[in-house]
Amino acid sequence: MTEIQRPGALYQQVAAAIREAILSGEFEPEAPLPSESQLMERYRVSRPTVRNAVAALRAEGLIDVRHGKGSFVRPAGLPALTIERRIGRTTGGRFLTHDGTTWDEAEKPAVYRSHTTKVTGPPLELAEEEALFCCDRLLTDPATGTRAMHRTLIPFETAEAVPGLADAPDTPPDAIYALLAKAGHKLWWSETVRASMPLPDERAALRLPDATPVLHTARVTHGTDDRPLILEELRVGADRAELAYKITADKEPARRARA
Repeated sequence: MTEIQRPGALYQQVAAAIREAILSGEFEPEAPLPSESQLMERYRVSRPTVRNAVAALRAEGLIDVRHGKGSFVRPAGLPALTIERRIGRTTGGRFLTHDGTTWDEAEKPAVYRSHTTKVTGPPLELAEEEALFCCDRLLTDPATGTRAMHRTLIPFETAEAVPGLADAPDTPPDAIYALLAKAGHKLWWSETVRASMPLPDERAALRLPDATPVLHTARVTHGTDDRPLILEELRVGADRAELAYKITADKEPARRARA
């Protein structure tokens, strides 16, 4: 038994003691945490104190509560999935997205009309309230069970200038690239990545444990005159996946000869 004898709120003391047991390896990753009764006896505290301590550790991301099964120590190892963010092209002109896996669609893609916002407008170099086609996909990796939310945003201007795209905004991204190239665009891509805590719908769709951030990538496809053509957003739990990039050195621009 370990009686708590430290300054500070009692539940914080218990949380600190449990945290030490986790970090020292006494409570191993994926193993169930001792029951409330066992923790009460171990630290000689009340049930509300134990519950508050466990809640604090859940907020830190050290503990995952599985309904009907109890509390478990969360693993701290490598993510289950590496998502390659490279784009390639075959000799036949087909584009390839090197995700590192073959995603299954958990649901039928949802296609609808929307508009740009303060967040989606700037990457597309559009003002707010500009008309868009949106296509939302919920993807799963059959090997690891990792879930991802993918959204394609196609401005009306882009869709109307590319034959067939306005009639099928749910076309997969690699096929959209091919349509854009066929329309005469020489394509290149830019991408940003940020982390944030999930919104309720993201947490539910991605099945995220407590205190788990979301990795959010925003990929812009650029065409002629570097004009943004479409925007893709990918959201995935930071505990399940990591992103990988191929980085090459740009050629040094040629210097102009002095007159």
